[in-house]
Amino acid sequence: MFGRYRGTFRSESGEILIEVEEGDGLLTYRRRCGEDKFERILVTRMAEVIINPVEPVNLPKDITNFLMIEFPPLMIEPGVSSTVYLKFPVEFGVFVESARDIEVADIFAPTTQKYTLYGTPTRGLIARWYGSEVYSEIPEVDLYREGVMEFTITNTYREWVEVSRVVFESVDMKIYYGDFVASTATMRILGPNLAETDFIDAPPRPGMVKSIELYTARKISALNRGYLMEWGLS
Repeated sequence: MFGRYRGTFRSESGEILIEVEEGDGLLTYRRRCGEDKFERILVTRMAEVIINPVEPVNLPKDITNFLMIEFPPLMIEPGVSSTVYLKFPVEFGVFVESARDIEVADIFAPTTQKYTLYGTPTRGLIARWYGSEVYSEIPEVDLYREGVMEFTITNTYREWVEVSRVVFESVDMKIYYGDFVASTATMRILGPNLAETDFIDAPPRPGMVKSIELYTARKISALNRGYLMEWGLS
């Protein structure tokens, strides 16, 4: 289902159906995801329709740019760096691309979304919440519901630190897809309750295709600056 399509097509997998049909000289884009349906007329000659996973912070509406993943506690030794794997939620982005421009046509997901507060009620932030186990190897996932995050933690602090959550700024997120959806991220522990998080623009396996980023399609300038977690790591 992920990929590029030109002209009319129909792609169906489980509860998801995406199609472009021609009638009366016009192309009509239709999407069904469970009980949710969406339709839009496309006035175009040569445009391609692109379907790929996008930053999972857009539904049910634009609430936040932040993603929090919570997992069983990890105790990180001073000076140690380790790589584990987490799962993260997947959202679909549908784009229309011509020779001169690209635009977002639709965003959807077959899952429900949960949000949480990170920090204090007055100074904290709202984040998309997702719970994951911790894996030593790339786990099996439901391709259209969850992705795999290669997550490297480095403890630069002088003491052992417990970590059971990570918060990311989704503007920096780089997503790839192939046999599964994937992203690569890092956490650098600076203190018992302080850490820097960021994404790396590289897939965990070679040969994966890079997704179009929503911020690119929306012509929004974004600096890859990472995020400083100031409200605790667990």
